[in-house]
Amino acid sequence: MNGAPPSIERLNLPASEADVQSLALLLIDAIESGSPVSFLLTLTLEQAEDWWQRTLSNAHGKAVFLVIRDDQGIIGTAQLHPAWAPNQPHRAEIAKVLVHRRSRRMGLGTRLMQAMEDEARSAGFNLLTLDTKRGCPAEALYRQLGWTYVGTIPRFAFDPDGITLHDDVIFYKELA
Repeated sequence: MNGAPPSIERLNLPASEADVQSLALLLIDAIESGSPVSFLLTLTLEQAEDWWQRTLSNAHGKAVFLVIRDDQGIIGTAQLHPAWAPNQPHRAEIAKVLVHRRSRRMGLGTRLMQAMEDEARSAGFNLLTLDTKRGCPAEALYRQLGWTYVGTIPRFAFDPDGITLHDDVIFYKELA
């Protein structure tokens, strides 16, 4: 990336076919790099595109999908999903914070998280939750950004290899 850092934008819904494909490629890159994002290495491009189409189409009206682009497509994304329960209108969950391997270690994850917190505040949410694999780089990022560690769930999910179980860590953040 040369020049100014790429900007973060809200994904326009309904998403274009090109954006769905770019998001699918980003998801596959995350899985292939070992990121624990709910899928196994067997995920095909068609399956990833289908997952994104369903996720975007079925999203809550106040859900937020942020993306960062470069000249090759979407290189980062994050999601905010409002709690479904009627007694939790103040709460939302952060999900699928992904940065393409070619763009990691450039502060994009930090920028996505900060932008998502701003989006959450603007939407009236003051409590956010998220989870990630224990010991992965995202855990350190969330701690650095002031998220509060709640606990660990042992053997929560399989790594993308479908063989190795990993622990999951839960975080929350109260927004001012």
